[in-house]
Amino acid sequence: MADLRGKIALVTGASRGVGKGIARGLGEAGATVYVTGRSAHAADDARGSLDRTAAEIDALGGKGIAAPCDHADDAHVERVFARVREEQGRLDVLVNNVMSTPQTTELPPGKKSQRELSPFWEMPLSIWDAFHRVGLRSHYVASALAAPLLIANGGGLIVHVSAPGAVRYVGNIPYGTGKAALEKLSADMAVELKPFAVASVTLWPGFIRTEDVLLMRDVYPDLSRTSSPLYPGRAVAALAADPNVLAKTGTKLSIADLAQEYGFSDPEPAPAAPPPRVETGP
Repeated sequence: MADLRGKIALVTGASRGVGKGIARGLGEAGATVYVTGRSAHAADDARGSLDRTAAEIDALGGKGIAAPCDHADDAHVERVFARVREEQGRLDVLVNNVMSTPQTTELPPGKKSQRELSPFWEMPLSIWDAFHRVGLRSHYVASALAAPLLIANGGGLIVHVSAPGAVRYVGNIPYGTGKAALEKLSADMAVELKPFAVASVTLWPGFIRTEDVLLMRDVYPDLSRTSSPLYPGRAVAALAADPNVLAKTGTKLSIADLAQEYGFSDPEPAPAAPPPRVETGP
C-alpha cells in the first residue's frame, strides 16, 4: 500500500465517479485531499457530493477537505488554489478529472442523452463548448495554478484523466477531440515541467462502475469487465508515492499496467457476467 502521509493532493470533479474514486485512493494512502466540484452537499445531487467524498476519505485514514468550485469560472478555481496555499503551504499532487457534459436542454430536439447525439453538423455549437470549457480548458487552468506550488515544493505530479476517445472514434467528435488535445496538453506540460521534477501523465481508467453506470443497467447489463472507482485511486496513489515517477512523465498510463508494476489490486472485483439469454419459441 502506498504511503502518502503528509502529502497534499487536489482532485477536481470529485463529488462522484472516477474523481471520487481517485480521491478515496489518495486518502486510503494517508494523504490530505482537497476535492472540488459543484455538488457540495448531498441535497445538491443524490449521486454524490463533496461532503460525502470528504467523509469517506476521512474514514479511509486520510483527511478530506471539500472545496466547492465551478471550474467554468476561473475566479472560483483561483480561490481554491489560494486556499490550498494559505492552509497547507504546498501541493504534491493535482488530478485533473473534472468534465462537463451537455445538459438535456442543450441537446438537439428529440435527444435524451449525449449517447443520442446527432452528427456534428446537426449539433448546436454549445455542445463543443460544454466538453471543452470544463474538461480541457479547465485542466489547463488548474495546472497553471498548481505548477508554482508544485515547483516550490521541489517536485510533484499532475495526472490528467483521459480515455480511449483520444485515439479512436467514440460517436462524439467534440468529446474525442477534447481527449486527444488533453494528451497533447499533458505531453507538452511534461517537457516544461521536467526540469522542476514535476511529472505530467495521462491516466486511462478503463470501464469504471461509477454511480451513473450503475444507474444505467439497461444500457450496461454486463459489468463483468468493469473496475471499481477505487481502482484508479490506488493507481494514482502508487504513482504519487513512486520516487522515480518522473521517468513516466509525458506518457499515457493504463490501470492494468500500473497494477502489475506496483502490485495493487481492485478491492471490489467485478460481478460475474450475466447468464446468456436463452431464446424461446413463440
